Amino acid sequence: MLPEATDRKRLRVGIVGCGKIADGHAEVLRYMAGVELAAVCDREPILAEQLAVRFGVGAWYTDTAEMLAKAQLDVVHITTPPGAHLALTEQCAAAGAHVFLEKPLALTSADAEKLIASVEKAGLMLSIDYWPNFDPVALEMKRMLTDGVVGEVVHVEAFIGYDLAGEYGRALMNDPRHWVHGLPGKLFQNMLDHICNRMTPFFTEEPEVRAMAYKRRLGERGDSTDALLDELRFVAKSGRVSAYGTLCSHARPVANTMKIYGTAATLEVDFNNRTVVATTTQKYPSSLGRLFPAFVMARRYWAQAWKNVGRFRRKEFQFFVGMETLLTRFYDAIRNGGEPPIAYREILMAARMMDSVYAQVYPVKTPAGDAAQ
Repeated sequence: MLPEATDRKRLRVGIVGCGKIADGHAEVLRYMAGVELAAVCDREPILAEQLAVRFGVGAWYTDTAEMLAKAQLDVVHITTPPGAHLALTEQCAAAGAHVFLEKPLALTSADAEKLIASVEKAGLMLSIDYWPNFDPVALEMKRMLTDGVVGEVVHVEAFIGYDLAGEYGRALMNDPRHWVHGLPGKLFQNMLDHICNRMTPFFTEEPEVRAMAYKRRLGERGDSTDALLDELRFVAKSGRVSAYGTLCSHARPVANTMKIYGTAATLEVDFNNRTVVATTTQKYPSSLGRLFPAFVMARRYWAQAWKNVGRFRRKEFQFFVGMETLLTRFYDAIRNGGEPPIAYREILMAARMMDSVYAQVYPVKTPAGDAAQ
């Protein structure tokens, strides 16, 4: 946690959209120094009121324009479904408020470009909640990359699991009118950011993307849930770096991992188990070369376990610790006029990659019944 600082400008923050993910934002904001969660807003009065009551927020609204006019906010967190993101961002920018958005950024990359342009035109700043990239293990991975542990990056793999029987999955599968079913990329669009945004930092040019997807679950329910594909694989290439992405709903345990293959070593990050370890070329001859590597890797995982003990003692082990780090950097950039913590180039590249994936796995049908090219 950051210490209170007398020279830190206190930011008044609001939240638009008081669904479940808003709880995570409010919980992080509650403990951040130099920040006041001053107002919340939702079209459903009961949602706005309950969030305000539970987190001790002084004002709640059902109209964003009224909140912006009365609450004098420096920053607005938008945690609504993505279909409303463009209009809400433009509204906040017109009112002089910086914007922090939940993923996905927008329905399309074209909307994402308009969204960022509206903030830049107003002289404001935007960021998106790619919080796992700011978890302690992700920051350790970045330090290892900077230190040259892997050498030159050759290939990146990102794997994210999704549990259709879990809390979020049940809400999606039990409600044919759930907003995710209306997205161009359906389930994939709600999760794919967390795969693409781990690749874009390694891409120097617009990547070529090839994708395939299918429905592995059995049975038909006779509603919109039947159209939802639940397994996705895609490959991307940018310059001399390739990448492979997987979104998987059926493998167990539900995983959240990343591997970076380099000319000197390979890094493997496990976001769920909070470990990052390097695998290097073994140097022992013959049978010894098959015996020692397991002990070497055990020692490296043991070191990770003790690092996690230290993080736990420093109160860096809560679920949304990465969001706290991301918000701290975003708010400091607002106060000091620095660069946003996530480059707009990377955000827009991820949005275009996602568009390409959706176009391939959910092709638009022409009146003749053929897929549009």
